[in-house]
Amino acid sequence: MNKKSESGKLAGASVFTAIAASLCCITPVLALISGAGGIVSSFSWLEPARPYLLGITVLVLGFAWYQKLKPKKSDVECDCEEDEKPSFMQTKKFLGIVTVFAFLMMAFPYYGHIFYPKADKEVVVISSDNIQEVKFNVSGMTCASCEEHIKHAVNELPGIVSVSANSNDGTTNVKFDNSKTDKSTITKAINGTGYKVSGEINK
Repeated sequence: MNKKSESGKLAGASVFTAIAASLCCITPVLALISGAGGIVSSFSWLEPARPYLLGITVLVLGFAWYQKLKPKKSDVECDCEEDEKPSFMQTKKFLGIVTVFAFLMMAFPYYGHIFYPKADKEVVVISSDNIQEVKFNVSGMTCASCEEHIKHAVNELPGIVSVSANSNDGTTNVKFDNSKTDKSTITKAINGTGYKVSGEINK
């Protein structure tokens, strides 16, 4: 009975650490779906711990599989419980499902951007003299999901010609028609996602 409960705890622990490892990247997608944009950077503090959480997840899953696959010791004195059918949560099938789910969660930062709608909008520029380009320093971005969330929010504004975000150097580059929007409006849109504009980079 102890082994069964231990197996369930290991599976639960692996799911928890896998989700925690990618929580900073999952939150922007959940925020987009729910419309609660301000919460997206709440878990960015977890990003430095991500390698450790990934390591813990792999170790826990590895140990769970070891426990499940290692040869059972034969009990000469009593084998009365050998024929007892284990619950679904104690089966290899369940552990396999948990393993697949955990790896999907760990890989989320690499495919999270697919959940964001493509910005297909037509921008009519009255005069090329109105085109302005600004590069913002933005704190809190940690992955592709963060980048997509910012791009989605800025593209909702009128007059946006193009927008790109880079989580590696913490910048967002916006080209816009200044007759339709301005830098303060763009800053508010970025800040509204939960990430913060900390200044501009002069080109």
